[in-house]
Amino acid sequence: MRKTGDLNLVKEINKSIVLDYIRHQSPISRARIAELAGLTKATVSSLVNELIGSRLVQEIGAGASSGGRKPMMLLFNGTAGYSIGVDLGVDYILVVLTDLSGRIVFERRHAHANTSVERVIDALKAAIREAADQAPASAYGIIGIGIGIPGISDGQGRVLFAPNLGWENVPLGPAIEEAFGVPVVIDNEANAGAVGELQFGTGQAADNLVYLSIGSGIGTGIVLNKELYRGSSGFSGEFGHTSIELEGKPCRCGNRGCWELYASESALLEEARKQLEDRGLDVGRLIRLAEQGDEAAIRLFERWGFYLGIGIVNIMNGINPGLIVIGGKLAEAEQWLKAPLLAAVERRSMPYPRAGMGLKFSGLGARSTVLGACSFAISKFFASTKVLVN
Repeated sequence: MRKTGDLNLVKEINKSIVLDYIRHQSPISRARIAELAGLTKATVSSLVNELIGSRLVQEIGAGASSGGRKPMMLLFNGTAGYSIGVDLGVDYILVVLTDLSGRIVFERRHAHANTSVERVIDALKAAIREAADQAPASAYGIIGIGIGIPGISDGQGRVLFAPNLGWENVPLGPAIEEAFGVPVVIDNEANAGAVGELQFGTGQAADNLVYLSIGSGIGTGIVLNKELYRGSSGFSGEFGHTSIELEGKPCRCGNRGCWELYASESALLEEARKQLEDRGLDVGRLIRLAEQGDEAAIRLFERWGFYLGIGIVNIMNGINPGLIVIGGKLAEAEQWLKAPLLAAVERRSMPYPRAGMGLKFSGLGARSTVLGACSFAISKFFASTKVLVN
């Protein structure tokens, strides 16, 4: 039966509002919540008691007095449940287990060969099961699973198109949900990374940001007014497939000269393995060579920074974000990338979009996507009641 605007619905909405204040501003008192929410102290007290009974909130003792009786402070109980976040890459699976506050409890990275969809999904299930087994006992257990994918998905958890994986129309969400019996959220890994930065990383103070996920390709997650922007069809952010070379290399997307063919991790490693004659070279090894003063490695990073800057100019001129965050493993190479990147931006961008824009390398590193994926799962858990303001 669909709920209407009755007293029970009003109560659920108010409880959701109270819990939201406790989640994001604890430790906080009942009186302060009443002041912020515009509710009576009696209403807040009743709702808080219910939240304590549901083990989502706990009292932690008296706070400082402002002249009268000391207020009893409330704290969100992040260990009431746990979420699992996954970053599904072209050749790896990174999985984390977090509590409801986003604190990492367990983390593991697995390699996969991407030989078939079935084998990757089996590896994914095994990685998720290992993480779930590490969850401490809690009131709600595993509340959900979030998965960031290098491609496009629909609202039903189907991977519509992931060119770097070679996947098309794969029902990933339903397969994982059936295996584990909890809600599953599937989204683009750059969208997840943008939310990870917004919730836990460099972008916490930003209203508008673009997150660059640099891996086998380049994905971008866009946040406008603190909300993830998906576009009219849900497929925004494919800046990695904008052309920077008119007659450039052919891309698997069907275009030519795509930005990610010149500025992705794959593009860097392809050139590095050729120049350094090391077919097994990876990003970590290349960073270590640069740290040791290897001039060839440093030049490679500088050239890659230049190409990265060219694409960033297109984002700046097109969206005018307040902040651009560069994420992925290559964020660890900031000391060699930053100067050539900024030089390209300075030389090629228009002054007004550039003015006041921040450009930072992620402090979360490779964890932006998995933490954002956990945030998707946690948000879904708390989204039983939604309040729409027109």
